[in-house]
Amino acid sequence: MKRVFRLLPVVALLTPLLACSAINAGDNPDTVKKAFKARFPDREVVSVAASPVNNLFEVVIKGQNRGRDVYTVVYSDAKADYLLVGDLIDAKQRNSLTEQRLEALNKVSIDVSKLPLNKAIKDVRGNGSRQLVVFSDPDCPYCKQLERESIAKLDNVTVYTFLMPLAQLHPDAERKSRAIWCSKDPAKAWAGFMREGKALPEAGNCETPLAEIAALAESFGISGTPALIFPNGELVPGAIPVAEIEKRLSAKK
Repeated sequence: MKRVFRLLPVVALLTPLLACSAINAGDNPDTVKKAFKARFPDREVVSVAASPVNNLFEVVIKGQNRGRDVYTVVYSDAKADYLLVGDLIDAKQRNSLTEQRLEALNKVSIDVSKLPLNKAIKDVRGNGSRQLVVFSDPDCPYCKQLERESIAKLDNVTVYTFLMPLAQLHPDAERKSRAIWCSKDPAKAWAGFMREGKALPEAGNCETPLAEIAALAESFGISGTPALIFPNGELVPGAIPVAEIEKRLSAKK
């Protein structure tokens, strides 16, 4: 997800903030929030909390993207004189605390039972007992990577693929989506094209759900492909590894 808080520059390297100095007695999240709002009145501050770094505070800001609330994290000193825009890394654990926080703040939960699965390509693998929903573009290289390296290796799962051609990036993707959807066996045509590079049949004249799927994706804030929805309603973007898919397919609600 693209971060939307781009108007605030990184004004310093924040060497004074990263020193091991004690926080002043009067420096607490409430006073920092007041200072930040006074400095940036056009930003909606949701919360302020102390970070693991002395005298550095986490500031959560709410914005909008395609009609949805989107949260961004920046870091500030007590007086909002200096800001840090970027990832705060836990060097010991080798992970981004900022990324973890953003994932929690912007987590999207989707009721899979309400999805129009009859508008998706259905591919039953093994006993089909598990369920995976994917928004995909036939000309997206990452979608092809996901199909070849992950989905093709899954077993005992029913995969529902919503065709989401991104015309601005892939001008021929809509034609290919129509050819796949209108074919005698859409699941076979999709798998053959995406995983094996087989030729597609000529595009038919049948009605397609492409416009409806585009509107559905927009309602969820999905603007790129691939995007996966798991049984617990979790939305995950990108061509993630098969091991990660298996893990998330087993996750509880």
